[in-house]
Amino acid sequence: RNFTRIHEFILVGFSDVLQIQYVLFTVFFCIFTISLMSNTLIILLYTLPPNLHTPMYFFLANFSLLEICYLLNIVPKMLLSQHKTITFYGCAIQMGCFLLLGSAECYMLAVMAYDRYNAICHPLLYNNIMRRVICIMLVINCWLIGIAVGILQAILIFSLPFCGSNTINNFYCDIPPLINLACTKTRFNEIIMLIITFIIILGPFTLTIISYANIIWTIIKYHSAGMRTKAFSTCTSHLIVVSISYESSSIMYLRPKSSYGMNEEKFLSLMYTIIAPSMNPFIYRLRNNDVKNAIKKLVQYVKLQ
Repeated sequence: RNFTRIHEFILVGFSDVLQIQYVLFTVFFCIFTISLMSNTLIILLYTLPPNLHTPMYFFLANFSLLEICYLLNIVPKMLLSQHKTITFYGCAIQMGCFLLLGSAECYMLAVMAYDRYNAICHPLLYNNIMRRVICIMLVINCWLIGIAVGILQAILIFSLPFCGSNTINNFYCDIPPLINLACTKTRFNEIIMLIITFIIILGPFTLTIISYANIIWTIIKYHSAGMRTKAFSTCTSHLIVVSISYESSSIMYLRPKSSYGMNEEKFLSLMYTIIAPSMNPFIYRLRNNDVKNAIKKLVQYVKLQ
């Protein structure tokens, strides 16, 4: 069978009604701007106050960098594209970068849980375990895992033959809607996607849960009431972020092919591509007293200049 080569894809987005598009543009632009500013602030704060030069804030700054890249990869195209089209190779690059950043984020969350585990369960050994070189290597490994996943999946998906419809029922290029457009059997790709999903999502999630189970046990057994409140506050923030990130992406990639392309897919995608990155700085970082104090010092410093 001869396949007509597709040179571009059409991104359906959320609505064809012009008035609704204007409202959505305004809402998403505001969310995008606030998220960029808050995540940039976290990175800036880490580079300035010496009291934030700790492994925890080093990981937070890198997590914020991942989220900034995540947003820049998805949102500008969604906001600025008038014709909702994306080239074949542009789609491949967007999907590869999306998977790279998403995979790195999943493992970064696990690394952050491991950091909290050592801080609470092994406080006397913490500085030795979480040496700077170890922290840097952990971050590099997160990026390397992401790069491997992004390249592998992009090659597997975009080596498929596409014919007929070139309409992607989403606002960016993702695996499920692209598999739905393939003109050949995609069983192998679905199996690979399932295996990678277990490795990238369920693997780090399991490590995170194990870390926090040990943390909670240690807090209950050894810490005073005041220390419990502070420790539980940090743990709760992290677990909220973990739940938002892992739950929506797990539902997205562990569904059978028969349900690909349904409208709820776009709202699941919206949750972990735009909503979660905008919420994370406020849930997980900007409510921290150390960060609040650092912001006050930064504002005072700016006023003095």
